[in-house]
Amino acid sequence: MKDILETIILNLVEDKDSVTIKETEKDRTTVFEVKVAEKDLGKVIGKQGKIARSIRTVMKSVAGKEHKKVSVEFVE
Repeated sequence: MKDILETIILNLVEDKDSVTIKETEKDRTTVFEVKVAEKDLGKVIGKQGKIARSIRTVMKSVAGKEHKKVSVEFVE
């Protein structure tokens, strides 16, 4: 799942070297903490959070096929 998220994020940002994705387990839920450069944060979140919502939807559908729960958080 992490590779799918990484592919999506890397195609949205300009500064690909500053992208870090941290994967942790919390209460049977996989949590991905995505950190990008400050100038790319707007591109990842999108207007009114539409792109971020879409990324979360894609990740939840991928996790659903594997019978898992997932959460995607964007940190500064």
